[in-house]
Amino acid sequence: MSESFNLPLRPLIEKRDRPDSLPVDIAQINSQWGAFRDVNETALREKIEADKNKDPWSDEDDADKAADDLDTTERKDQLIKRRAEITNFAMQAHMETMFALDFVSLLLSKHTPRQAETSMSQFLKQVAPLGSLNSEVVEPPPKPDSVLKDTKTVARGWRMQNFNSAANKLLDCSSRLDSEVASETKYWNEVLAVKAKGWKVCRLPRERQALGVQYGFMESTPIFRDRALAALRRLDDGSLILDKGLVPSKAKAVRVRVRSHGKLTGCSKLPKPAFNEDTIEGRILQARDTLYEEELFHELFREARILGGQGVTTRRNLIQIPVSEEQEVLLDLVDTDQEPLPDEEEISSTEHDVIADALGHSTRILLSYAHRQNLRRRTQPPPPLTPKRRHTPEYSLLRPIMAYLQHNSHVRWLESHMKDIHQILQSADLGSEFTASPFSSVGRLSPDVSIPKVESLVHTFLMPFESTFTGKFVTAQSTFRVRIRTNVVSPPLGTHYEISVTLPQFPEVQPPSRIGIRDEAARVLTHFTMLDLLTAISQNSIPESPQADTSSHLNWQVANPHHGELLALSKAGQSRKMKLSLSREGLTAETYSVLGGDRFKRIVDNSPTLQSQTWSSNAASAKQPSLMEFVADVSKP
Repeated sequence: MSESFNLPLRPLIEKRDRPDSLPVDIAQINSQWGAFRDVNETALREKIEADKNKDPWSDEDDADKAADDLDTTERKDQLIKRRAEITNFAMQAHMETMFALDFVSLLLSKHTPRQAETSMSQFLKQVAPLGSLNSEVVEPPPKPDSVLKDTKTVARGWRMQNFNSAANKLLDCSSRLDSEVASETKYWNEVLAVKAKGWKVCRLPRERQALGVQYGFMESTPIFRDRALAALRRLDDGSLILDKGLVPSKAKAVRVRVRSHGKLTGCSKLPKPAFNEDTIEGRILQARDTLYEEELFHELFREARILGGQGVTTRRNLIQIPVSEEQEVLLDLVDTDQEPLPDEEEISSTEHDVIADALGHSTRILLSYAHRQNLRRRTQPPPPLTPKRRHTPEYSLLRPIMAYLQHNSHVRWLESHMKDIHQILQSADLGSEFTASPFSSVGRLSPDVSIPKVESLVHTFLMPFESTFTGKFVTAQSTFRVRIRTNVVSPPLGTHYEISVTLPQFPEVQPPSRIGIRDEAARVLTHFTMLDLLTAISQNSIPESPQADTSSHLNWQVANPHHGELLALSKAGQSRKMKLSLSREGLTAETYSVLGGDRFKRIVDNSPTLQSQTWSSNAASAKQPSLMEFVADVSKP
């Protein structure tokens, strides 16, 4: 490698042959102090002390004091005189300028008469013809050698000073350029690293000389789409910083809490950053996540305001969603590193943490699905133009969640009710069975091949939810089918029960076509179970063979089915009444005496109870007679 070539920027300093000449110094002293005989050490020291003690503002103070002493009339006369002096001086300057202009114009008229004539005065044109004045170059007298030598010495000194100044500036520029190149290199390397990660880097719309990074979502609403562009600023050392603008500096997230029976029983986990916040990529990811969470809560709050008729309430930074009479869901926007406030409720248990986490993830998935739908609509041909502005519909974020929670609550409640009835019938040694198919509508939907699988999966949960219960009552011929359907997007809103039964003994009795209250649906099922119980007792009391002795046997027949009453008639004249009561708590059978043997005679309601038996769900393991054994026992004479 060849050696570097060094080019000196500073000029070589030459030593002067001799110092300044003595005559120059003598001339300066004579001009300031006069002759040497008037200069002595005492006079010089007095002059120095006087200059030190002299007030620089003393002359102005004296002038102000003198001006204050003058009265108003003198000040006015003085002002008029000063004004006249200024006017005369301006007129004199104007005249001298015009004389100079005429002189130059007359001088130039020798060579350019037309141009010089335009600047000449009328008086000069009358008294002096054009071209009457001419000029010639006269050689100046030669200067002595001492003057030429002094001039060269001064010129050489000025050149050396200028060279030194230029060298210093070039060296400063070189060092500054080196640091600037290093800073720019570091800045652009970090910008390229951001772009290599997949982020979109572009120019800012209102600041074309600056770069920005697009970290948001293009399918968001305009208020959040415009905030999704942050400037990439450069520090003095070349480091890259993210100017997030309106995005808050702290990370925020939507928190989901579950309240049951007045106490908080679950809370979603706030997302923890899985990246280094000190790096530029970490700051971009934090800004993106925070903006997404703010948009999510904004859309949740916007949708909650149209769901006031369904019990959803909003308060400042809180959304309350009722799930059932005992449970509700709370959503709010908090800082990820925020400590619990003193006035906040304490979480008593972690029973519903899984539900809270699932609801939090569901809202984020539904918002992403809404972004996909916006992209799909944007790629479609636009609708015809209309003078009326089209309303932007609210995203379906809360409604599918409310439908799921509400439907799940109704299904679990009905399943629990059916289990209690089934256990009661089992404790009475009666056969009954039922099959529950929760969310059967999800499995029946066929996926749409025209859309991606992710969107088709989310689309299935946006449809109305449906669950079915099928089973048999006590007798083999009696069946029932319950269809639970929940929809919060389109009418009919809410949860509805569709019950269909098959009772051969009571074909004319049918349940309502649609029931909207779960307690009413439970009463209907309980009532039809009781009707089938009456049918089973009446069928069991009939003798198996016609030759059997029935003179002392009581034959139970349904007398008042909707009140659960049966009458027992025998050929021996014995008459009794049996009343069944079925509820979720238990099954009760009571027998009473009846006046006369005719089945249509008045029943003595206030007659003493002959026998009674109760079967409950928690007494299934206890040793007690079955219902048919109880009926056979009370049927004996």
